[in-house]
Amino acid sequence: MLGLIKISDYALIEECELEFGPNFNVVTGESGAGKSILMSAVAFLLGGRTDRSVIRTGCQRASVTGCFTVPEELRSDISKLLDEAGIAFDISSGELALRRVVTPSATRNFINDTPAGAKLLSEAGAMLIDLHGASEHLSLTSPARQLELLDHYLQLDDLKDICSDCYKKLKELQAERENFSADIPTEAEVEHLENTISEIDAVSPEEGEDEKLSAKQKIGANAREIINSARELSNMLNESEDSISDRLGSVYQKLQELSRIDESLTSSLAAECSDIQDRVSELARSIALLAEKVEIDPEELQAVELRMEEIFKLKRRYAPDIGMILDIRRRAAEKLEKSRNAQTMLSEFDRKEAELTRKLDEACRKLSSMRRENCQKFTSAVVQKLHTIGFLKSEIIAEFTPTQPSPSGADRVELLFSANPGEAPAPLRKIASSGELSRLMLALKTVLVDADRIPTVIFDEIDMNIGGETANKVGCELKELGKNRQILCISHLAQVASKANIHFEVTKSVEDGRTVSHVKRLADPTLELARMLGGGPAALEHARKLLK
Repeated sequence: MLGLIKISDYALIEECELEFGPNFNVVTGESGAGKSILMSAVAFLLGGRTDRSVIRTGCQRASVTGCFTVPEELRSDISKLLDEAGIAFDISSGELALRRVVTPSATRNFINDTPAGAKLLSEAGAMLIDLHGASEHLSLTSPARQLELLDHYLQLDDLKDICSDCYKKLKELQAERENFSADIPTEAEVEHLENTISEIDAVSPEEGEDEKLSAKQKIGANAREIINSARELSNMLNESEDSISDRLGSVYQKLQELSRIDESLTSSLAAECSDIQDRVSELARSIALLAEKVEIDPEELQAVELRMEEIFKLKRRYAPDIGMILDIRRRAAEKLEKSRNAQTMLSEFDRKEAELTRKLDEACRKLSSMRRENCQKFTSAVVQKLHTIGFLKSEIIAEFTPTQPSPSGADRVELLFSANPGEAPAPLRKIASSGELSRLMLALKTVLVDADRIPTVIFDEIDMNIGGETANKVGCELKELGKNRQILCISHLAQVASKANIHFEVTKSVEDGRTVSHVKRLADPTLELARMLGGGPAALEHARKLLK
């Protein structure tokens, strides 16, 4: 049940806090006073789309908060939904708060003061409130909507889910087959792929081979220069007259001579000089080995250059990098493999498609059978409700037409309606007036409400285009409906409003040059009912009689 709603800086509503009660709550007021704004705020709270234009002029944000007490039979479902999102919910008390805030740059959603996504907030709201908009009765003329209402009443969601799942998988499989078929290479493509693989395999390049060959070729091409430089360096270090080794020997002798004067003066220096001599000798040997390493056979150098030329031709033809060439070869092999296995794969697609088609057809047959067998139960319940609100001789027939399998089955259902005796039932889109549609929608809603567990139902002008005794009967029906759940109704009819357990009035005024909407609970709705009846002593007396 919706216990409280608080609205701040939303359109014409500056600040509004309403405490709703159980049973039948009604909201009335002059046209343009702000009743539709109140419903818009509720729709927004339940996840409806809006934009920054709803922010009251001069304000930075608009917010709507709703406090609910979740019925015991729904608490486990709500708890499961919120637990998956990591949102705390006290299942013992059933207290739940939804809040939405819209600013010029964003809309933020909260469940029990925890940030939440709009989808989650909408799912939670849909379990708590069934909101029937003022123009929803127009959708009743659509056969698709009529089928949806029938399935909802008969509780066929599980069968519909099977149909929808099979249909989705079938379409995905068909799309996969189409993509597979489009990717099967033609004979010319097969020949090209085989040539590609043959040319690459003839060279059989290895990852990074080109870089190794390039380094080897560079050394081979400059071998003579490297050898000559190595010999020159070796002479400078060790072999020529006045080499570095000879000079270090002279330095060592001088240090030895100094040591005769005082050994402590040069002992460490002599050792350091000896170490340098050893390191110079080691460096000379390493340079000599360098010359040996770079020696290359002219035939081997020629082979390296020929190999580099083969790889260069592949690069020029296919890609600038060996890794990319090998990837081209891999993809070509995969395509060839697909070509060789195409018939097998297509046969497997055929098998899977036949299996899914069989499952879809079976699910559609079961769904269609359930609809046809139980449809009379639905139409009888609606006719019975219609009788209570003035259509004493009305008739409704559900006309079934087979269709191609779809996510909702293989049926097209259209409700045929006759409001008066002697009139042949005809499609709603052809014969029903707006007043008849309003009453028919009320009958359907009350039948459907009895079939589900949603604790709060909101009707926005469900009594549109009716009056007189019919309005009295509609009011009585809403009051009866309110015995088992909370009803919130916006109404323009005193006959309907007089049946409410709790009455709210919406008014509009100009304060400091700005228009403001106010909502207040009426302890005594007599004057408001009299206004709705046209005003004056007669209307006042009529209002008192209605309340009795």
